[in-house]
Amino acid sequence: MSKLVIFDGNAIIHRAYHALPSSLTTRIGEPVNAVYGLTSMLLRVIQDLKPTHIAFAWDRPEPTFRHELLKSYQAQRPEADSELVSQFEKAYAVVRAMHVPLLSLAGYEADDMIGTITKQTKVDEVIVVTGDRDILQLVDDDRNIKLYMPVKGLSDAKLFGEKETVERMGVTPSQIVDFKGLVGDPSDNYKGIPGIGPKTAATLIEKYGSFDEIYKHINELPESTAKKLREHKDEGDLSYKLAHIITNAPIEFDIEEAKKWQVDSPELLQLFEEYGFRTLTKRVKDIGKQITSDKQTSLF
Repeated sequence: MSKLVIFDGNAIIHRAYHALPSSLTTRIGEPVNAVYGLTSMLLRVIQDLKPTHIAFAWDRPEPTFRHELLKSYQAQRPEADSELVSQFEKAYAVVRAMHVPLLSLAGYEADDMIGTITKQTKVDEVIVVTGDRDILQLVDDDRNIKLYMPVKGLSDAKLFGEKETVERMGVTPSQIVDFKGLVGDPSDNYKGIPGIGPKTAATLIEKYGSFDEIYKHINELPESTAKKLREHKDEGDLSYKLAHIITNAPIEFDIEEAKKWQVDSPELLQLFEEYGFRTLTKRVKDIGKQITSDKQTSLF
């Protein structure tokens, strides 16, 4: 059975950076805590999820189409620490050394790369590794699309299908965009309908099914709620558009390339020597031996 695991590179490297101590450095004092954490997470996923295919999606520095819709999109976010920024190239090098495709596209976010690949690639199962709850909108039990999301630093993670998404968000995956249209997303700096909170939004969506249907039945709502919706419909419409993950981005992705990963490649071991990752060196060698053993066993 084919199983594609797609990593949201930016989400995972940021989480790793904040989860591990800055004292993790190379022999010459360069910070590598984020690289170490991302790599450790990658190895854990290989062991736990046993993918046949792996890919990484990354954001790019250029503005995206969402910035064209809203100039202040993500504008409130602080500039990334220089100690984190300096580790991105090392993280790319680790992923390339494992022969895993790196995907990015100017004008789009990593979410859109993931959405496009998830919806258009023909495999038996897709699992997205991310800490970004926006991507829960891609979860689809019928198509066997799930999320593997760290829930506490990097030490614990949970697999999200449709049931787990409803438990976490209060709405189904297909309704998350409707939900964000109402409540907005402070982390991305768009506000939805002022005065409509998560509980009210979930109740409205449960009753009417979608953002559009709520407006079609606006005369049935309490006047205080209807007034907010009428006065701020433009903000709601914009939030709805901003929350929607693109599934038809013009990206080229060869699924066969995602099958060529090698956990214990010579290039990777050389990088680990350079970065001082002695513990990870042992892990990749052990995992590589186990994968080889499993493949040999499956032949009989």
